Amino acid sequence: MTEVKTKRGAFIAPRFTTVAFSFMLSLMMSFIVSGISTVRSVGLSNGLLALWMENWFASFLVAFPAVLVVAPLARKIVARFTVEG
Repeated sequence: MTEVKTKRGAFIAPRFTTVAFSFMLSLMMSFIVSGISTVRSVGLSNGLLALWMENWFASFLVAFPAVLVVAPLARKIVARFTVEG
């Protein structure tokens, strides 16, 4: 049996790195963008936090699959413009 070295607190298998990264990226980005959008729409008013959380959830439901689809395309585009060596 092969021994697997893990970092303290690590629990994600290496094969899931891309999905885990996409999940975290879309979670954080949708949080920030939905917050800015919500404040711009309704201002600093009562109920802002609840409305923001509703908007964040809806944004995340779109953002996560979008990152999974768009990230490989973005990598290919960047690779075309990247100088080797």
